[in-house]
Amino acid sequence: MRLIVAALLFLCSADAVAQAAPPLQQEHAQLERGNGPEPSTLDAHRCQEVSCGNVLRDLYEGLVTEDSAGRLIPGIAERWEVSADGRTWTFHLREGLRWSNGEPLDAPQVVASFRRAFAPKTAAPFAELFDALSNAQAVQAGKLAPEALGVAAPDARRVVFTLSRSAALPALLTLPIAFPVYLPAVEKYGAQHTLPGRLVGNGAYRLLAWTPQANLTLERNARFHDAANVSIQRVRFQVTEDASAELQRFAAGDLHFTETVPPQPLDVLRKRFGAQLRISPYLGAFWLGMNLSKPPFRNNPALREALSLAVDRDKLTRYVTGLGEQPAYGLVPSGIPGYTGARTPWADATQAQREARAKALYRAAGYSADRPLVLEFRYNTSTPHRRMALAVASMWRDVLGVQVRLRNEEWKVFVQNRKQRVITQVFRGGWVGDVVDARNFLAAFGNDGPLNWTGYDEPGFRERLAKADAANTETARNAWLHAAEQKLLNDQAAIPLYFYTSKHLVRAEVLGFEANPLDRHASRWLRWRD
Repeated sequence: MRLIVAALLFLCSADAVAQAAPPLQQEHAQLERGNGPEPSTLDAHRCQEVSCGNVLRDLYEGLVTEDSAGRLIPGIAERWEVSADGRTWTFHLREGLRWSNGEPLDAPQVVASFRRAFAPKTAAPFAELFDALSNAQAVQAGKLAPEALGVAAPDARRVVFTLSRSAALPALLTLPIAFPVYLPAVEKYGAQHTLPGRLVGNGAYRLLAWTPQANLTLERNARFHDAANVSIQRVRFQVTEDASAELQRFAAGDLHFTETVPPQPLDVLRKRFGAQLRISPYLGAFWLGMNLSKPPFRNNPALREALSLAVDRDKLTRYVTGLGEQPAYGLVPSGIPGYTGARTPWADATQAQREARAKALYRAAGYSADRPLVLEFRYNTSTPHRRMALAVASMWRDVLGVQVRLRNEEWKVFVQNRKQRVITQVFRGGWVGDVVDARNFLAAFGNDGPLNWTGYDEPGFRERLAKADAANTETARNAWLHAAEQKLLNDQAAIPLYFYTSKHLVRAEVLGFEANPLDRHASRWLRWRD
């Protein structure tokens, strides 16, 4: 393990040799944003990752949106109210809304877009987050027609949602699945409606160009209802799958801000970039998933626990990630008001005690030096993920004798393999919060939907989620959510590693970039320093 850590530190130091970033040589008409992997789609209803969400929040706006600090503010709805029982929400649209092609946008179109989002053929991955919406699950399963969905338009400027239980609906409406999509383009072009010249949005920007595996260019949408307050005229989202290469592009003056920062000694980064380095708390959990539907992990909690115990999280966050990440012994990060996260039973044990128990469980599962576990560990292309995978594989080898084959896959391939649960064994998992709610980090484990990458299937867990949903006080709800999280941990459903921090490099000439719990930074809030 020492050799692995030393090698990683050497790579980090090598990345930090160059001098601080020079001023950009281009005109300030265009904002250059690092954006991580190539977006898997620009179909708002099918988006399931950060890289497409970043772009879609510029191209579209939902009924509710967020300001630069992450606070909920009116979007295309100018106001809303909720009934006393929390089950009926009424949203009042702004007057004179337009699509980017100039056509009017009204409430019936918003309703039709929701019906399309929950139709079975759309297969929207985040539809399960709207399980409180009346008939949402039955509509997505094809048991009811889309018209049965609990959303209606009494007139051209009102959208009414009916829920089966109370829920924080405004926060959910900031997600891309809730964005209105221009259905005439979907009907005419199908999956190709997301191409430049065909994509019709209603956000602060419109799609001008998309060069696969390179960049996406957006320009200000003059028909956006708040276009007068959108400062930056053009935005280019750069595909920056390799974090170290992204840092070098920032240092060379090619980017105004980065999507992330590669693992490096924090003092070196601060010395080099000063106030341009932005690190802040972030609602994100990084964990490793295991395919629980197939051997060797199916019905084998002892083996799963052995692998979890063998990971030294303190060493991982100190030497491998190294940018303020916190060791995780649960699946829900701190910072959610009113919620206390669950922890593994051995969270307070020493690493030596954990490793002794790991070895005993490994032997009990039938493995030894003569019969080692051989497994594949999949992760998507990324410098931080590669270093994490190397470190974890080294720990498993040194502590248990596990033989690990690392599989690095391009993002779209990785996502498909992870979702299908056919060839995966161990894989890079984790969850970045969609809303500030503990349930958001747990819900995917509660059904057999496209987000349940592990295939976890446990009635006791679903019962706890259901009791949380039925709770009539926030205290009772959080208690049942805590019990549900504890059930996941006791069942060894995943291997928690660490809780994220938000980390970006932001040039001094960019103003309006504010830290927020969900790390969302719509371009409409940014402006150039005068």
